[in-house]
Parts: sequence; structure tokens; C-alpha cells
Amino acid sequence: MKILDKYILSKYFKTFIFTILLLLPIAIAIDISEKIHKFIKHEDLTVWTIIKDHYLNFSIYYINTFMPLALFIAVILFTSKMAGNTEIIAMNSGGVSFPRLVRPYMIGATIIFLFSFYANHFIVPESNKIWEKFHRDYIVHRSKIKFQVDNVNLQLNDHGDFIYIKNFNLKTDKGNYFSYEHFKDAKLKYKIMSRRISYNKKDSTYTLYDYKKRYIQKNSNDIIKKGRKMDTIFDFKPSDLQFVDYLAKEMNSIKLRKHIAKSEKRGIKNLNSYRVELYKRSSMPTSVFALTIIAVSLAFRKKRGGMGVNLAIGVALMFFYVFFMKIFEVFGASATANPLLLVWLPNIIFGILAIFLYLHAKK
Repeated sequence: MKILDKYILSKYFKTFIFTILLLLPIAIAIDISEKIHKFIKHEDLTVWTIIKDHYLNFSIYYINTFMPLALFIAVILFTSKMAGNTEIIAMNSGGVSFPRLVRPYMIGATIIFLFSFYANHFIVPESNKIWEKFHRDYIVHRSKIKFQVDNVNLQLNDHGDFIYIKNFNLKTDKGNYFSYEHFKDAKLKYKIMSRRISYNKKDSTYTLYDYKKRYIQKNSNDIIKKGRKMDTIFDFKPSDLQFVDYLAKEMNSIKLRKHIAKSEKRGIKNLNSYRVELYKRSSMPTSVFALTIIAVSLAFRKKRGGMGVNLAIGVALMFFYVFFMKIFEVFGASATANPLLLVWLPNIIFGILAIFLYLHAKK
């Protein structure tokens, strides 16, 4: 690696870390001001627990979230400073072309991409699991946590097993009005109905109360069996009945892919919010390449307004990027949308802008 590469990479990472350390305390200070009254309500909540379970994981999440913004601002800051000090003019005079100037920036972007990509898919979900649990235990009012699911229809497997539950309490693991249907060759073979159902965590079995079994016969003389109580097993767990966004954030990408595939087989219709979460984990790290090129292309020339003009343009562009990203995520979660295209659309738009600015700067 040549001296030029080491020089630019050193500035790249130092300014990036400085920007992150500048943004994070602001976010923490705002969060403390919003939640301090909730912390002091819990006498058993220690400062160490708040730091370890909340703010450590808060920092992991927001560093990863702020990474594209921090990187973009950092590149504009130190590149504008180099341009203001006529360092880039000296490099050009020494025969350094714009593509050669961009090379160390892209090396830095690749290193940050690899770190962010791995963190998004594996580290952040595990961190979110602890963070979300802390929120449910100490921040969110218990009355706002939804423990009950209603009118659940699931296809358990490809063999023709279906269940329906009118309502099920995920806190007590008990539900009402349960039915199980088994089909073969598109024909109903038997059906089990019960007034109440209870899940036993100890042995992963279910207890049916006031149940009725009905075996469908060809001659219409169906066989019906009734009983007060029956223990049995089914190919689902209470957690499979729950469909909430925070579950996707708590699963690493391997588990999330399996969960989406399993849910599709079970007949859950709209899984787009889960797909948005999965695709976003790759699209956000990839944005560092386009944002780095845009930042360099804007800041490498010395302007009359200096660093302030470059920073103003950069902040405006980042506003539009974050705006587009959030809007398209919402659209992507709708039932009729193409989540893959919408999640990647901000990167496509800014990628085209990056190519345009790069070609223009190259001239």
C-alpha cells in the first residue's frame, strides 16, 4: 500500500470514528431525557443494568444505523479540508488522477461494508433481543404489550394439516375454540375440535378440554368421539402464532430466512415486513459505496464557500436518502408491494447519482 493510500485511509477512519463519537452521545442524551422518568419508577433497576442491557445495545443499534450518515459526513469533512489546504491540487500536479484518488476511499468503504454487513446480519439481531426485552420489562407499559392473538389460521405442513384458534394468550399459553383438520388428497379425513386448549412447556404437549373427534367416512356415517380432556402433540409452538415486527429484528438472518419460509408454508399471507427487515440488512451496508463516491465527488474541488457549502449539500442529500429509505420501507411492507425492489431503490437512485458525479469529476 502506497503512502497516499495510507494517508487517505488514516483520515478516512479517524474522521469516521470522530463523527460516530460525535453523534452517539447526542442520541444517548436525548434518549436519557425521554426515559429517565421510566427508569426511576423501577426500584430494582440498577445503573449497571441500564448501561449493560439498554445503552450498550442502544449504541450497537445506533452506530449501525448512523453508519451511512456518519461515513458520508466524515468523507465530506476531511476531503473538503484537504481541498481547502490545496492538498488535492498538489496530488493532481503530481499525476494523481481522480480514479486513483478514489481508490483508497473505496478500500475504506469496503472495510466498513464488510463490518457493517456482518453486524447487520448477526450481531445487531442478538443485541436487539436484549434491548427489546429490556423495553418490554421496564419501558413499555404492560397494558400496551399484546399477549393475545385472535383468529389464527395456520397450515402446519405440506401433508394437509391445518389449525384454527379463535384466541390464544401468549402469556398464559391458553386459548379458546381450537380446531385441527387433516386432509388427504384434498379431502378432509378427520377433525378435532375443543372448547379450550393449553400448552404444556415442560413436555411440549397440548391439553384439549371438552374435545370432539370426527372421522369422515365415505358413506357419510361419520365416527364421532367426545371427551373431557386429552393430551396430544401438534407441529407448532405458541410463538408460531405471533406475528410482530420486533421478532424479525431479534432473529439473525439465517433464522429469519427459515422463519419466512416456514411461515409461507403455513399460509401466513403478508410477510413483507419480515422481508423488508431481511433485505434492509444487506442494502444499508451496500450504500457506503455510493455515498462515498458522492461525497468525494462533491468535496474534492476547492469551493468559494469552503467546507460549509459541501456540508450543506451533503446534509441535504442525506436527508433525501433517509427519507426515501424510510418511505420505501413502509411501502415495501404492504401486501401488494415488491419489498426487494423497494428496499434497494434508494441505493439504485443514489448509485446512479454516484456514477454521474464520478464521471463528471473524472473529466
